[in-house]
Amino acid sequence: MAVDRRTFVRAGAFAGATGLLLGTACASGRDLAVAAGQITGIVDVRQFGARGDGIAIDTGAINKAIDHVAQKGGGTVYFPAGNYASYTIRMKSRVTLLLAEGATLLAAAPTDTQGYDHAEPIGEWGAYQDFGHSHWRNSLIWGEGVNDIAILGPGLIWGKGLGRGDGKDNWLKDPTGPGTGNKAIALKNCRNVLLRDIKILEGGWFALLATGVDNLTIDNVLVDTNRDGFDIDCCRNVRVSNCTVNSPWDDGICPKSSYALGHPRITENLTISDCFVTGNYEVGSVLDGTWRKMPPSFAPRIHGRIKFGTESNGGFRNITITNCIFEDSRGLAFETVDGAVVEDVTVSNITMRGIVDAPLFLRLGKRMRGPAGVPIGTMKRILIQNVASSNATLLPSVIAGLADHPIEDISIADCHFHHVGGAPAAMARVRPPEAELAYPEATMFGDLPATGFFVRHARNIRFSNVEVAVAQPDPRPAFRLEDVQDADFVGLRAPKGKTWSLDGVTGFRSSGARWIEDRRIDGRVSGDF
Repeated sequence: MAVDRRTFVRAGAFAGATGLLLGTACASGRDLAVAAGQITGIVDVRQFGARGDGIAIDTGAINKAIDHVAQKGGGTVYFPAGNYASYTIRMKSRVTLLLAEGATLLAAAPTDTQGYDHAEPIGEWGAYQDFGHSHWRNSLIWGEGVNDIAILGPGLIWGKGLGRGDGKDNWLKDPTGPGTGNKAIALKNCRNVLLRDIKILEGGWFALLATGVDNLTIDNVLVDTNRDGFDIDCCRNVRVSNCTVNSPWDDGICPKSSYALGHPRITENLTISDCFVTGNYEVGSVLDGTWRKMPPSFAPRIHGRIKFGTESNGGFRNITITNCIFEDSRGLAFETVDGAVVEDVTVSNITMRGIVDAPLFLRLGKRMRGPAGVPIGTMKRILIQNVASSNATLLPSVIAGLADHPIEDISIADCHFHHVGGAPAAMARVRPPEAELAYPEATMFGDLPATGFFVRHARNIRFSNVEVAVAQPDPRPAFRLEDVQDADFVGLRAPKGKTWSLDGVTGFRSSGARWIEDRRIDGRVSGDF
């Protein structure tokens, strides 16, 4: 049956990269297949031999379709409803993958004779970041040096056959045999990339690894995964919006700045807005709408959060995070331990419930995993406003620099931090280690002697209209400050009792605090107030 352009477009409207959504609500799959063949630049993978039955391996057909539209100067590869089992799909410039409602791109399990592309060799800098950050080709979808590409929904990418960086990389044992994949989507040195309206289930080690990608937009993507959600590494001009990420086994949205390109490259001009991150739902239950919580015994292992760092060779600059929700997850983290800068950051309108570690974690350390001779990094000019955190665990928020490299210029305003409280008396007397070389994590210092904030090696710190509250009485002060220069507190509210514990603090000033008289202390002071 012939289908004209108007009939084809009426099959479903979509305001995306192609201007079309090939739906099935108003036309049969056969009609759409015919229509796809009649519209320039849009091809149906079934025209190239894809079966879509979840059994036959459709890798060859999918890559043929991509090559076809790429040779024509660009176009859209359309997946109608069906289950397309595949190994590595190789993206080309000016190509869009469009997964219709009911279409699933299924990462197949490797066999003795078939598998994924082998990971590329890596230079000496492979020792400077985690293994997974050094490889892209061993993925379900990968692209390198390509531009103007898109992966669009509303269909599903299911990484069922992917590994999780869990020792199943069989190509390491047999470099000539079939490869194992461990990422749903991996992109390197690309530009003008759009991911929109897709769903990703069990994305492997990374649902998305984007390294050196400029002009990247991720919008309305749902990720329900068994390790990291989005790893945005050494990227510029990035927009992440309207996304849901459930990642109980690892982190949710992870801007990084590794040495994986063979040189440091800053991640900058990044906006994360209107997103929901969590780490306490069974994988798949967010996608299917049942929202099944992990068992209570899982609580110590909860992940799922927004975290900048761990990989921190290049740095982070010009960052905005706004209108996001954290639920049953770890908190918001900014980390530089390998020589990176973190500067010019604004955070606003954040709600947090059930944070298992520090609601806020700012860490400047000196692990220095990178080439010799790189100076220690810096962290400065971070503004955090309108954060409401409730029912966080015992660990307070942390701002921790180094004795000779303090964190600078931090402003926290109009926030409420509520913790469970009830710490034993001994916790108020602990003296946390410096842990200068340790992996950055909020738990790295052990127990901390504060209910709200532990601040060490910092200068020019301002808290304005901040409340710290506890559900159960707690012997610790709301704030513990060590080696802090110029700390201003305005309009503070804290549990009745000790508000501050100070050690080596200069330029301390408070005004309008609820449980303490206004005071200014210009000299060096230690003591409890």
